[in-house]
Amino acid sequence: MPESPTHNRREYFRVEDQLGLECRRIEPDQDVRDLFEDQTTLGLHQELRRIDQEVRQQLATLSEQDRNLAAVLKTFNHKLDTLARIMAFEQKPLQPQQWHSVTLSEGGVAFALDAPELRPGDCLGLRLTLLPDLQRVSVKGSVVEKAAEPDPRMVHVAFIELSDTDRQVIARHVLRVQARQRQESRQFL
Repeated sequence: MPESPTHNRREYFRVEDQLGLECRRIEPDQDVRDLFEDQTTLGLHQELRRIDQEVRQQLATLSEQDRNLAAVLKTFNHKLDTLARIMAFEQKPLQPQQWHSVTLSEGGVAFALDAPELRPGDCLGLRLTLLPDLQRVSVKGSVVEKAAEPDPRMVHVAFIELSDTDRQVIARHVLRVQARQRQESRQFL
């Protein structure tokens, strides 16, 4: 018996969160990364991703030889990544209407959107800006359903063609939000 879309969405931990959300309707064969990247710097972004992969491979090899040096270099690499995200965000900050309350998981996202023309099966290009570290994830999604009740603007989107790296970024973010929410709920006990 085929599994329902609702069942598939329940496989992942979900959190209520506030994040930056840019959303555009796209064709199923359209590349979502090109959708949100500035075309003048697209080549630089691709080069940066290639270099990042090389650094990760070299750090893995180095950690076998000298764990302390590998840890310092990993921390330095993380610091550079954070600085780059801050600079990119300052160049093109999100507007207040681009911040949304969402339900997020590794499998998809649900959010309110004034788009009555959207139908289940429609393809969307999404760019999520995760707080507090301003990590951005560009992903293609498929509209699973539009809720009629209680909010007819509520759109449920399943991620498709999500890279392993982006899936890991979302998974780590969801775990951090869950940990923060548990900690906050313990404070009220």
